[in-house]
Amino acid sequence: MNNCEHFTLLRENIRQKALACGRDPDDVELIAVSKKQSLDKITSIHACGQKIFGENYLQEAQEKMQHCPHDLCWHFIGHLQSNKVAAAVEHFDVIQTVDRIKIARKIQLHASKMNKTQHILVQVNVGREKQKSGVLPEDAEELLTMIAQEPNIRVLGLMTMPPWSSDPEEARPYFRHLRELGEMLSGKGLFASRDRVELSMGMSGDYLVAIEEGATMVRIGTALFGTRQE
Repeated sequence: MNNCEHFTLLRENIRQKALACGRDPDDVELIAVSKKQSLDKITSIHACGQKIFGENYLQEAQEKMQHCPHDLCWHFIGHLQSNKVAAAVEHFDVIQTVDRIKIARKIQLHASKMNKTQHILVQVNVGREKQKSGVLPEDAEELLTMIAQEPNIRVLGLMTMPPWSSDPEEARPYFRHLRELGEMLSGKGLFASRDRVELSMGMSGDYLVAIEEGATMVRIGTALFGTRQE
């Protein structure tokens, strides 16, 4: 199966699952996770119609962006270090992994200098895993309240990575928790829009469960590109 066939099958799986849940398939965006993937694979998937790509590593992403079509939309989905914020703001349309006010304020500083409005998601550590980044669920409201004071930042919604499991059903309660948290915080007016709160959750192994629980963005690499180059 070639890249376009993988893409077509994946899009159809997303469409069918959304319809089965009574959702509009257009409400679920596919983020093609292209870390460690070749330029040939990225341009091939783009030629099939994919426009949104997610990258974890800034230097790798910057090198790819120089050679990729200019109409791509780039999401940063890796851990963001303070000294990399300026580059992230410069190159990425959406930063999905903001989890502390220090990073948000640096984003504000650089976005202001660039005369840019930076779209972000707040990463929530729903599984309370010490080795993972993300604000704890009970601290998300306070963080969002502080970020609301930064004029060059628009918070689109929330992002999470549940504890790993080979069984997709194990992720369901974590996805549900993020959706319920998003609904509560939206009711307090803490996102850029009340009409659409982005929920970035679900990867190659559990994206169908994530869609059932309300995901608006699914981040898929292996199921789309195949095994990564290491």
